[in-house]
Formats: sequence, C-alpha cells, structure tokens
Amino acid sequence: MTYAFKTMPSPVGELTLVASDKGLTAILWENDDPDRVRLADRTEQPAHPVLVETARQLDEYFAGKRSAFDLPLDFHGTYFQKRVWAQLLAIPFGETRSYGEIARALGQPTASRAVGAANGKNPISIVAPCHRVVGTNGSLTGFAGGLEAKQRLLALEGLEFGL
Repeated sequence: MTYAFKTMPSPVGELTLVASDKGLTAILWENDDPDRVRLADRTEQPAHPVLVETARQLDEYFAGKRSAFDLPLDFHGTYFQKRVWAQLLAIPFGETRSYGEIARALGQPTASRAVGAANGKNPISIVAPCHRVVGTNGSLTGFAGGLEAKQRLLALEGLEFGL
C-alpha cells in the first residue's frame, strides 16, 4: 500500500500528514523517530482530500477556533494499542488523563506501563490527543514531539504545565 503525504507548518514545528484511502493514518513530528510509526511507501500528494481537510482543521485548532476534529481515521496497530488510542479520542479538549486512569478505563488497572507504550506509538498525534496524557502526579511525561510541544498544545487548550 502506498500512502499519500503532505507537510504543513505549525506552531509546534513542521508536521507530516499521512493518509490512506480510508482516512488519516499519521501525523508525524519534524524530528520523529522513524521507527515510532512505520509506514510503507509514501508519495507526496498535497491535494489529497483527507490531507487538505486535516491541514484545515489543524490550522483552526492552532488558531483557537476548533476544539474537536472530524476526520476519517485509519489507525494501524495492535488490538491493545487501538483500544488505548480510542481512549485518547475520548479525552475532552482542555482535560487530561493519567496513564493509570486510561488503564482503569480499559479494565486493566495494572497496565499503566503498557498504556504508556501504546500512547508513545500513537500515530495520529494531536487529533488522537496523546498530549493530554500526563503522569499520575500531574507531571508532563514523554511525548514524541518533545515536552515543549506537549506543553504548548496543552496551553492552547487552556492548561498550564511547567517543564
């Protein structure tokens, strides 16, 4: 399968948007680890309708005019990862959850570390808001885009966290 991609500037660095025929597959960070989200061949298609709509909605989000995304999503991962990513989609704008809270919501209260690992592999950053997941003590923890980007995204949503 060949994926379509386009890049876009953002307040948190250049983002690479990736889509399949089914929907948005990934939002990759400027200095993303190439092993974090593995995708087959990609071809630049800046006019791909899912990518154009994703860029439009992200621009609105960064401008403070959008608090929820309405995009077709095409997640690729394990069953457990997809369950974690579904929990991310349920975290409301301007709120956070801990890894433990997500593990409990999945009915697996001892799976905090596994939730953290799945969160780290979330391919659709920002739209599936992994930046809204914090440590049990409320601290900012690992983030593929870097902690400064995480802090900035949370600030866009009215949440202040120190580094």
